[in-house]
Amino acid sequence: MARYTGPTSKIARKFGEPIFGPDKALERKSYPPGMHGPSKRRGKKSEYAIQLAEKQKAKYTYGILERQFAKMFDRASRSKGITGENLLKLCEARLDNTVFRMGVAPTRNAARQLVAHRHITVNGEIVNIPSFILK
Repeated sequence: MARYTGPTSKIARKFGEPIFGPDKALERKSYPPGMHGPSKRRGKKSEYAIQLAEKQKAKYTYGILERQFAKMFDRASRSKGITGENLLKLCEARLDNTVFRMGVAPTRNAARQLVAHRHITVNGEIVNIPSFILK
């Protein structure tokens, strides 16, 4: 499957948060990227803009693209309980995220690579699918 391979510091600066981990560029330049980033004239964001930004943060954090994220959202909304919490549980249950949380890899991208290169076993079997859901 595909994943985001572009400049991570630019994304972190766009949201003003260290999405991909500690980032020196965010410390040095605390304003958004681009030609008009340093200018301080930013209007009030609409409710839609806030929701979209939060969704994009979650997608970039877990390394998931739109289509897979939408499928996970559908799955979360069908299950019992609060949809947002169910979605985060599904994202946290992915194999690449679990490898990252265990401390085997320093970043989620590195964890994804470890899984894809067949270095991780689940119940004694090699699994090379980063989106593998653990129970």
